Amino acid sequence: MYTIGIDLGTSATKFLLVSEDGSIASTVTKEYGLSFPHPGWSEQEPADWWKAVLEGIPELVKDVDKDQIAGIGLGGQMHGLVVLDENDEVIRPAILWNDGRTGKQVDYLNETIGRDFLSAHTGNIAFAGFTAPKILWMKEKEPEKFARIRKIMLPKDYVAYKLSGVFCTDYSDASGMLLLDVEHKCWSKEMLEICSVKEEQLASLHESWENVGTLLPEVARALGLPETVIVTPGAGDNAAGAVGTGTVGDGHCTISMGTSGTVFISSEKFGVDATNGLHAFAHADGAWHLMGCMLSAASCNMWWQDSILQNKDYAGEQAGITDDMLGRGHVYFLPYLMGERSPINDTDARGTFIGMTMDTTHTEMTQAMLEGVAFAFRDCLEVAKSIGVPIPRAMLCGGGSKSPLWRKIMTNVLNIPLDLPVSEQGPGYGGAILAMVGCGIYPSVQDACKKLVSVKETIYPDPAIAERYEERYRKFSRIYPACRELFKELA
Repeated sequence: MYTIGIDLGTSATKFLLVSEDGSIASTVTKEYGLSFPHPGWSEQEPADWWKAVLEGIPELVKDVDKDQIAGIGLGGQMHGLVVLDENDEVIRPAILWNDGRTGKQVDYLNETIGRDFLSAHTGNIAFAGFTAPKILWMKEKEPEKFARIRKIMLPKDYVAYKLSGVFCTDYSDASGMLLLDVEHKCWSKEMLEICSVKEEQLASLHESWENVGTLLPEVARALGLPETVIVTPGAGDNAAGAVGTGTVGDGHCTISMGTSGTVFISSEKFGVDATNGLHAFAHADGAWHLMGCMLSAASCNMWWQDSILQNKDYAGEQAGITDDMLGRGHVYFLPYLMGERSPINDTDARGTFIGMTMDTTHTEMTQAMLEGVAFAFRDCLEVAKSIGVPIPRAMLCGGGSKSPLWRKIMTNVLNIPLDLPVSEQGPGYGGAILAMVGCGIYPSVQDACKKLVSVKETIYPDPAIAERYEERYRKFSRIYPACRELFKELA
């Protein structure tokens, strides 16, 4: 049997056809555009996602027995606002996770409604990317369109609705709306009232692997699939990606060194840190997770190499950094090139080199840049540890993890072993696994991950290097607090 995983991304949707033994039979990617109608705005047409599905799935399954396809699971970009009217027509382009128009609404929620109130009712505070501030923006700026809203959904849930006709979401994706009482897994009546939203405008809530329905007859014909194909709601991209790396159950961690950075820590217990430095969300395995989102990770390396050094020989630039240099040096780097989300939540923070002297070389600055990103990941882990969440090891993935040097820096800065997965396919693979559980191929998400996800290599810290980095991290952690007020003035 096969399942289909759909990874609904910001620039493209990736489709995976996965066998029940975890092997990937085929992949297809369909790209689409983004719209930036005003500075800081980011929008997308939901019709483009559906067009990608109608084109991508038939291409994905063209060489297999269609009767062997059991289910579809989704992973997708979080937080986007998709609104439909009484005729199920999209009212306006989706406002995406990386849209920055809601500064006023975020300040209203955090300062007027209050961080303590938000944390008590949702487990989180407001961020510009979350859905609730977008709803408030639409209420203020587009009142006529706001009045027409009959359904409010997230991007992947729009695709699930088009596939099955079922208006549903899962707890992990709903956690990022700031409308969900994450601890109790229900819509927050207090937040719905604040945002002038009725519960009937929101989707039914489900676990990520639940069988919510099957393909609509006309959709099945268009895709060339049996009507019996089961649809599962899947999960937000980070939770689905965590399933794909086996980060399920208590105390497991995945660190993703992509363009942005993510620390994802699964937990059997719900927990919120005192500063809300990490997001407290539901997980696709039925429990919860803490998540730190860094706006700049591997993108710091791209900026440094491409824009500053104007040298695309990434490996060559790192070749001069030897083991005896690690944990030593006088240059530090704050990786806040786009402000920062976790754990400091400061849009005014900026990238900063500090400690240069007349004899500082570009190689030393390269090392400081790589270390600064690693230290920022450590900041997120320290928040988790502060509320009693142990992190004995982590899975490492993302483009930055391809660098042997950066892997070595990471394992020593964090002072834990780092596992590299055999297959790194992202949220689509997690979506396919969730569909397997929904189809009854595996009894639970944990059982499926235990069978399907494996480690190809483990990187271990060197005690001497880790000890040197411990001292450097303590110094690094003092730099941002010293610069915080200056950053506000510069902004």
